[in-house]
Amino acid sequence: MIRVIFNQKGGVGKSSITANLAAISAYVGQKTLVIDLDPQGNSSQYLLGRGAEIGRRNIAEFFKSTLSFKLLPPRAADYIRETPFKNLDIMTASQQLAEIQSSLEMKHKIYKLKDLLGTLSDYDAVYIDTPPNYNFYTMSALIAAQTCLIPYDCDEFSRQALYTLLQNIDEIRADHNAQLQVEGIVVNQFQARASLPQRSIHELKSEGLPLLDTMISSSIKMKESHDLSLPLIHFLPKHKLTQEFIALFAELNPQVPGVDKLLKVAEVEAPNLA
Repeated sequence: MIRVIFNQKGGVGKSSITANLAAISAYVGQKTLVIDLDPQGNSSQYLLGRGAEIGRRNIAEFFKSTLSFKLLPPRAADYIRETPFKNLDIMTASQQLAEIQSSLEMKHKIYKLKDLLGTLSDYDAVYIDTPPNYNFYTMSALIAAQTCLIPYDCDEFSRQALYTLLQNIDEIRADHNAQLQVEGIVVNQFQARASLPQRSIHELKSEGLPLLDTMISSSIKMKESHDLSLPLIHFLPKHKLTQEFIALFAELNPQVPGVDKLLKVAEVEAPNLA
């Protein structure tokens, strides 16, 4: 399964959702790959640490290789790095992504990521983190993916961006990737006691939009997890926030072995932490 996490609005938690779902996927035994297409590199820093050396094994180097006339096509293995977590690998971002974007657009390299992922056979799941705008890299991800997961944070700006985003996905489906499906809209940074999120969720459901049942709460533990470069399943496996991510993973992947057991342990053993 190739899944892209995308919203054209920044600050909705794309990288947090990408890294934590991928970490749970790896934790339950799936061979998992994260691809970080955001030049800011938040997923890369989250999974490798802020001081990690990017080096030449990154997704920007792959895209740069497509601009040269090589007889042999690039190999995915040349750009993949292991993370400290079992079963979890990553193609890291680089600031060079921004520098080469216009060249990639001019030379029409929009299908190269799809071609690269077509050569991967040893991964059960691929999670693609995207920049917070609709550009070459986002389009490349949507063309390569099977499903799109949309983070949503319940404010009016995010809502307006959501409608535009869904239109863009429809265009990608019509013109480039007929198999692409919107997997669902996941409410992130949810505040149960605030009236605005409740109203926004009710209105979106009344419009028939595909909101997922699982919502991700706002918690300081997420920032602590970022600072430690530890996904929640490794940082606080029994915390409420971690349980929500496990429930989200289970909702998206009901057939993955081991998820039901992980949910049962969380439900029984998790303390009531704030």
